[in-house]
Amino acid sequence: MGGRLQAREVAVGATLWTLDGSRVARTTVTDVTAVKVRAAVEVVTSHAAFTVSGDLLLATPDGWIRAEDATGRTIAWTHARKLCRERLTFRMGYAFGYVVGATCADGTVGKNYVSLVVNDEAFATRYARCLTEATGLAARLQPVVRPSGYLGRDIPGFRVRVVSSYLADALRQYAGGDAHHMRQAFPRVVLRDREVFDGFLDGYADGDGCRAKHWAGRTLVSANVPFLVDLAEIIGARFTPARKGLASHLILVDRWAARGTFRPEYHDADPVEAGWVTVESVRPRPAPGKPFTVYGYRLRPYPSFLVNGHLVRAAA
Repeated sequence: MGGRLQAREVAVGATLWTLDGSRVARTTVTDVTAVKVRAAVEVVTSHAAFTVSGDLLLATPDGWIRAEDATGRTIAWTHARKLCRERLTFRMGYAFGYVVGATCADGTVGKNYVSLVVNDEAFATRYARCLTEATGLAARLQPVVRPSGYLGRDIPGFRVRVVSSYLADALRQYAGGDAHHMRQAFPRVVLRDREVFDGFLDGYADGDGCRAKHWAGRTLVSANVPFLVDLAEIIGARFTPARKGLASHLILVDRWAARGTFRPEYHDADPVEAGWVTVESVRPRPAPGKPFTVYGYRLRPYPSFLVNGHLVRAAA
């Protein structure tokens, strides 16, 4: 739990990482054994290589298989470097929806950070406040200067930026794996209830919308047509995409909810941390001199643990 350990350093009472479905979990060592062997195998996957006993079990979609038989198989895995990161507890409500909506409109999702750079100080202030309320992260405004292609000069603006690979992964997954504004999918996680969805609409409209002057509603603007198609269906609005190459407009009237088209959906807000990798080869590793020492562990509540991010367990 405190970092990477060599097998011989694991003692009774140590806490190891494992996977519980698609989530990372903790399990505790209750017993340790050590035996001498004359041969082991090196398992090489598309992400790492590790040496284990041939009878150690690896997790596949079809069940557990011996390491020595794993060539070409798909096995469970997670990013080992992300195991010790802070896992946020999302507070589902208006603020959460606002953060998702504003990020979809004007935000940037990096590898391990999320940021919003805008000209409107009030917008940036709302985003920072909602970000802190929804995630617990400390979000503050930073004055910045950025170039304006329209004006041909630098203009003042405001940036809100937080470092969290957990939040970045979550936002990417909400958008279908790609948070680019032109390719992102509609984030159905915001359909949990009206409070969350209302926050999403306000956040998205603050970024890519404007209030109408002569009727009660807002116009949302985007060149991402599939995104607007999904949103139009949810709010019961008619939508006609603009000609190719032009931004499309979606009308969001204030009384849209009276149409009765909103249907709540439940989607887990926590990012999926487990994945699959392919075993490229399994190489025999005979002991050239002294025998290998193979360590075995009994654990609770989960009998499995991670080796370089790969899910394994001892043979029964």
